[in-house]
Amino acid sequence: MASMRDIKRRRSSIQSTGQITRAMKLVATVKLQKAREKAEHTRPYSDGVYQTMQSILERSAGISHPYLQGGDNPRKAVIVMTSNRGLAGGYNANVVKLITQGNFDLKELDIYAVGKKGKDALQRAGCKISLDCSDICEEPTYADAAALGRRVLTSFAQGEVGEIWLAYTSFINTVVHEPRLIRLLPVSKEDVDEKVEREGSAGLKLQMNFEAEEESILEMLIPKYMISMIYGGLLEAAASENGARMQAMDSATGNAEEMLEDLTLLYNRARQGAITQELTEIISGAAAIG
Repeated sequence: MASMRDIKRRRSSIQSTGQITRAMKLVATVKLQKAREKAEHTRPYSDGVYQTMQSILERSAGISHPYLQGGDNPRKAVIVMTSNRGLAGGYNANVVKLITQGNFDLKELDIYAVGKKGKDALQRAGCKISLDCSDICEEPTYADAAALGRRVLTSFAQGEVGEIWLAYTSFINTVVHEPRLIRLLPVSKEDVDEKVEREGSAGLKLQMNFEAEEESILEMLIPKYMISMIYGGLLEAAASENGARMQAMDSATGNAEEMLEDLTLLYNRARQGAITQELTEIISGAAAIG
């Protein structure tokens, strides 16, 4: 059995750790409330833009435009949204797994990293980091999303990459956060076939009329669509990160309290044993003298 001094030192260490995790939980809870409000207010708009643009792009297969042509370049641009800090359970690892355990050839990926944890993990896996935007994941703004979206779209339009993907964590509620990997551009035949299977072919037979020319309309709409999706993903990721950290710190605090209870019981047993031994020695000495 460990000595009383060792147990006392261990208890003190766990108490300090528990105070830290409790404070981190409170901080994450406050941040979650703000991030959740932003994400929930933005989600209907982002979902509406995504569905509208997917519908337009599905009916624009015959239009020749750089944003609609994936080209022959096998390289893919992947915007990966993680966090700059750990202690958030499996939040970062789950997003990274979407890339490393998916159907991607890691050597053909251009990673646009939002968050140091994802950047470091994918860099170790052999991916090319084309841009590090880790400074924007704490307090994302629309201007940050616009700058990132324009950068990725330029790479796509110039033929440097053939596809654009977005990997982030969708905020469902405080407890549930779903890692998602979606392709933003181009819309492929598989996307159209999936829509036909889900909704029938009637919608795809509708003719899409453009006023003015198709190219000018798409030139204006697609960047807005991309920026909206990126901004929505940033807000969802921020809410999910704080929710995951709050859960992780709550579990850590609970574990610390359980360990303290066990150590308190162990300490009391050791103290009782020391008292019993001392009494036994006193009685034995008195008996020997008598």
